Amino acid sequence: MAILKKIGIALLVLILVLAVALWWVLRGDPADLSVAAVTGDDPQLAEPDPQTIPTVKVFKPVGWPEGAVPEAAEGLTVTRFAEGLDHPRIIYPLPNGDILVSESNAPDRVVAGGWLTNLVAGFLFSKAGADEPSPDKLVLLRDADGDGKAEAREVLRDDLQSPGGLVWQDGKLYVADHNALLRFDYQLGDAAITGEPEKLLDLPGGGNHWMRNIVLSPDGNQLYITVGSASNIGEGGMKAEENRAAIHEYDIASGQSRPYALGLRNSNGLAWNPWSGELWTTVNERDMLGSDLVPDYLTNVPVGAQYGWPWIYWGDKFDDRVEAPMPQFLAEYTRRPEFALGPHVAALGLAFTHEGSTMGAGFDHGAFVARHGSWNRKPAAGYDVVYVAFDERGNPVGKPVPVLKSFLRNDDETNGRPTWVAWDKTGALLVSDDTAGIIWRVTRPGAEPAGAQVRNTGKPLPPRKELKGDPARAFDEAP
Repeated sequence: MAILKKIGIALLVLILVLAVALWWVLRGDPADLSVAAVTGDDPQLAEPDPQTIPTVKVFKPVGWPEGAVPEAAEGLTVTRFAEGLDHPRIIYPLPNGDILVSESNAPDRVVAGGWLTNLVAGFLFSKAGADEPSPDKLVLLRDADGDGKAEAREVLRDDLQSPGGLVWQDGKLYVADHNALLRFDYQLGDAAITGEPEKLLDLPGGGNHWMRNIVLSPDGNQLYITVGSASNIGEGGMKAEENRAAIHEYDIASGQSRPYALGLRNSNGLAWNPWSGELWTTVNERDMLGSDLVPDYLTNVPVGAQYGWPWIYWGDKFDDRVEAPMPQFLAEYTRRPEFALGPHVAALGLAFTHEGSTMGAGFDHGAFVARHGSWNRKPAAGYDVVYVAFDERGNPVGKPVPVLKSFLRNDDETNGRPTWVAWDKTGALLVSDDTAGIIWRVTRPGAEPAGAQVRNTGKPLPPRKELKGDPARAFDEAP
C-alpha cells in the first residue's frame, strides 16, 4: 500500500510539473513596449525574439448587445448604418450614393507551414470566427432618404469566390475575387447583376492571406491589385510566393499587367494621397518575432518599390529565420515604411479625409485606418479604428489617434472586429465590422463639411548632369 501511495504521489508531482511546463511554453511572450511606443514615423523596435511556439491570444467574437455601439472619440456619434450582414468586408461607395459591400470569408486553403501549423491555424480561425464558409455575396445598401440608415438592401451577386475589392467605372464593375480579377456590366441603380463576368486576370489564390483589394488610378486607366503572401516568411518555399506579397498594376485598355511594388507581406487598404498624389497602402507585417515586433505599417508606394519581405523588415532589419537565399542587392534598395501602426494590429481598411467629410476639427487632414486585431501579441492590440494626421506636405505625423476605441469586451471576448472604412454620401465614415455583421456610421453632428484637399505643387529639382557627393542628400542640398 505504501508503494502504491508513493507511486501515486510521484505521478501527481509529475503531472503538476508537466502542467507548469506546458503553461510556461504556451504562455507566450508578453510585450515589453506599449503599442504607442511602436507606432509613428520613428517607432521603437525591440530585439527580435524568434518563436517556435507562437504567442497566441485570440478573442471570441460575441456580437454587440441590442442598441450598443462602439465607444468613439469625444464629439463623435456612432449609429448602425446596416446590420444583419454576413461577414461584411470591403465597403465601396458608388457615385450615386449607393454602397456596395463584399460579404466574404476565407476560401478553402492550406496554410503554409505543415500539418502542425494548419492544426493551430484551424483552432485560431475557429475561435476568431474566421472558419465559417464564405458568403461569396455582393450586396447593395441604399440610404435613399439620407437619415444615416440603409433602408434598402439587394444581393447583386451570390456566386463569387471570396470577393474583396470593388471598383466601378463607365458602366463596368470590377471585382477582385481571391483568385481572379473580374468585370461585370452594371448600371448605377440596378438591383442585380445578371450577366456573366469577364475574367481579366488570374490571381494567385488562397494562401495565408486571401483577400484582394483594388483601386482605380486617378486618370481611370489602371487598376492596382493587392496580393498577400502565402506564408509568414516564405516557409513554404519561394516558388509558392510567385506574384505574391505584391501590388500589381493592370492596364484596362491593353489588358496587360505588371508587378508595381514588391516585398509587401500583406498589403490591404489602397488609397490615393490627396496632397501628394501618391498611392498609399496598409501592410500587415510578419509574426512570431515577439509581441513587440514587427509593426504593421502605412506607407506610400512608388512604382518599383521594394519593402523587403521576407528577408528584411522596417528598411534595414534582417530576419535570420528566412531560409531562402536573399536576392543580390536587396538591402541596398529596400524602402523603409513611412509610418508604423503597431505590431500585430492587422491594419486593413484605409481612407483619406476628403471634401465633404463630417468628422470635424482634429480629423480633417489625415487618414483613417481600421485595425482588425491581433492574435500574436499579449496584451492584444488593434480591434479599433484610428486616425493618422498628415502635415501640409502630405506626410504622416504624430501618433495614431483613436476614432472608435477597442471593440474588446473582456479578456476572452470581443464584440466585433473593424475591417474597412469608407465615406457615405453625407460625409460620414462607414466602418465594416465583419464578425458582428454590422456597418457602423461615424460623424460629428453639426460639423462643417471638410473643404477640398489641395494638391501640393512645386518646382521640380533641376536635372543632375553629373554625380557629386552623396545622392541621398540631393533633396537636402539641392543644386
